[in-house]
Amino acid sequence: MSEHIIESFDYLNVTVDEKLCSQYMDGYQKFGWKQDDNMHPEKSMGKVTLHMKRSRHIINTVELTRLQQHYESCMEEIATLEASKDSVPAKVSISCGLAGCGFVAGSVFAVTNTPPIIWLMVLLAIPGFVLWAAAYFSYNIVKKQRIRKVNLLIEEKYDEAYEVCDKAYRLL
Repeated sequence: MSEHIIESFDYLNVTVDEKLCSQYMDGYQKFGWKQDDNMHPEKSMGKVTLHMKRSRHIINTVELTRLQQHYESCMEEIATLEASKDSVPAKVSISCGLAGCGFVAGSVFAVTNTPPIIWLMVLLAIPGFVLWAAAYFSYNIVKKQRIRKVNLLIEEKYDEAYEVCDKAYRLL
């Protein structure tokens, strides 16, 4: 009589940024996950949903799960840092632009006053226009600074994620 061994699996669906899809796939393989052949990755709006499975007969599942959560938090921090390369400069630029709008609005109120206060209009208009121009230049300057600062942090997070993956791979 032949023995039939039935293998059971745990399943995992993860939605990740399309740019980080390869890193996630490589990382999850270190935790014993492999792509489910029955399901194909689903792409939508810059995100990819990965369908994975792993054997339920892995011995160290509790430790692997803890390490996997650490890996996922590292990858989420990387995604947040990547997004901050554009969001922080945009916030600075928008703040400059809005401050410029405030000065120009004050200038308009000064000139529409009866009688018009021309000296106040000029006094408020100049910083308004300067702030509008500064919005463009501040975006470029802050973006360059932010990229330099964030790239170092991203590299540290990648190193941390790879260390976690190595620990997990040794447990398998």
